[in-house]
Amino acid sequence: MADQHPDIAEQRARLMEGLRIYGSAFNQFGRRFSQWAGLHATDGEALMEIVYAEERGRPLSPSRLAERVLLTSGATTSLIDRLERAGHVVRTREGSDRRTVTLRSGSNVHEMAEQFFGPLGHRLDAMMATHDPELLAQFESFLSELTTTMQAQLDDPR
Repeated sequence: MADQHPDIAEQRARLMEGLRIYGSAFNQFGRRFSQWAGLHATDGEALMEIVYAEERGRPLSPSRLAERVLLTSGATTSLIDRLERAGHVVRTREGSDRRTVTLRSGSNVHEMAEQFFGPLGHRLDAMMATHDPELLAQFESFLSELTTTMQAQLDDPR
């Protein structure tokens, strides 16, 4: 059986190690962004979560942000207050239920992110342009399945 072949097991181990290393580098960029922006690491992480959610068209509520950054509701409120005072976050009330608070990035945040992450984005785009679109599509599918599998484990109450 192909799954039991030692070369396949080694390949999977190398792939998981590569993904771990990439994840570590991604986290390091986040920490450096926080430092560059003069933010505590958790505040920077929260700000990036707010921006990512906004870019996906699913802005976060304070409670959802608390889940994403693993803070209590009180600690999250303090964090949002700090980001709001700095002009990085705006609380809005959208939709039919005006009681629900939505977090939006401040007017300067996208400019800050482009200034810091732009050079990396250009390098990554140039690197990906050297690969066949079919390979990128396969990798995109793989990452989607990997994320779904990891999320299922995170959602498992055990």
